[in-house]
Formats: sequence, structure tokens, C-alpha cells
Amino acid sequence: MDDYNLELYDRIRDVPENATKPIAAGRLKGKTDINPMWRIKTLTEQFGPCGFGWRYEIIKMWNEQGANGEIASFVHINLFVKYKGEWSEGIQGIGGASFVSNEKNGAYTSDECYKMALTDAISVSCKALGMAADVYWDNDSTKYTKSSPIDDNRKSLNASNLGSEALMEWIYKSEVFAKKNKQRFSIMNLVEKNYKCTNEDINIISENYYQYKVNKNLQ
Repeated sequence: MDDYNLELYDRIRDVPENATKPIAAGRLKGKTDINPMWRIKTLTEQFGPCGFGWRYEIIKMWNEQGANGEIASFVHINLFVKYKGEWSEGIQGIGGASFVSNEKNGAYTSDECYKMALTDAISVSCKALGMAADVYWDNDSTKYTKSSPIDDNRKSLNASNLGSEALMEWIYKSEVFAKKNKQRFSIMNLVEKNYKCTNEDINIISENYYQYKVNKNLQ
């Protein structure tokens, strides 16, 4: 029964590396950004074209006043998917985006805030299905999350080694091993476990590794 319940979850939990990008700045620095079109593609692959195998309805759109004159926009949706011939109940998702934000050159008003909030809301609904679960599993933390003791004998990395051939080969071999043994693979977890480095270092390593795989034509 457990395998049946996790059938869809297991099919959509993994995100291909070319659909992810490390966030290098801001409040989400160190986490992973997922290409929203990957979600649309995955919904279509699993359920069919939008409007036939999956759809969403907008329940509410609204603005909220924030600090220092900033304004945020929100969208509340229900996502519906047709799974094994049966339409689901509404899977709720609430997404948000900045409408008016204070930037270096002054206040900026976005004319795409609702579109971005809708995209965010769809991602929240998809998360409930297990889509991209491996990324969220690695990135998310709760008040119950306990930090694991870190081995003080971890090696150090300097700036000149963040894209070294040896490091890239080691990461690739680790990724191949994890996939072969059907284990979750995370560059962040792998590097943090073995090296003393910052989140910025890990972002650089991730970008270098992506380019390494492109240059080597590795899948």
C-alpha cells in the first residue's frame, strides 16, 4: 500500500540539474531556484495538457501593505489534476510576489507581480503532490530541525579549488554512485559533509559543476 501511495510522489520528486539554479543572494541565498516551466512540463507529462489533464482556478487575488511602503501581491488557487481517470479535489496553493519594492535606485513597481504570484502558488500546490520533493527536503528546515555535529577534520577549500578538475570529478563520481544506488543526491550536503566552506562557496561549486557536466557532455 505504501508503494502505491508513493507512486506519483516518487515519479516527480527528482528535479533535473538543468532545471535548478543556486540562489546566490538575498534572503534565500544558499537555497535552490527551480525553473517554473519544469513544473508545467512535469504536470503535462504526468496528467496531460493543461485544461484536459490538469487545471487551476484562481480563488482570490489581493495586495497587502508591507514595511516601509512596500506592497506585496498574493494569489490563492486550487490546482486540480486528473489521476488514473479521476479528478482530484482542489489542491490549495498561495503564492506571493512584490508589487512595490524599495530598491537601490528607489521604489519599483512591478507589472508582473500577479503572474509571479500565480507561478508561486502553482509551485506550492505541486509541492503537496511531492513535486521537487528532493530539493525541498534538502533546503527546508523547521524549528524541530537539529543541526548534526560536523566533523572538525573536514578539509578546507580555497577560492582557486572551487572549480578544480579533481573536485568536479569527485562530485560526479558521488552523483553516479548515488543514482546507481537510488539514493538522494545533493551537492550542498556532499560538500558540507566533507569540506569547510561557505554557502557562497557551495553556490560557486554548483555553478562550476553544472558547466563541467556541460563541457564533458555528461548526463
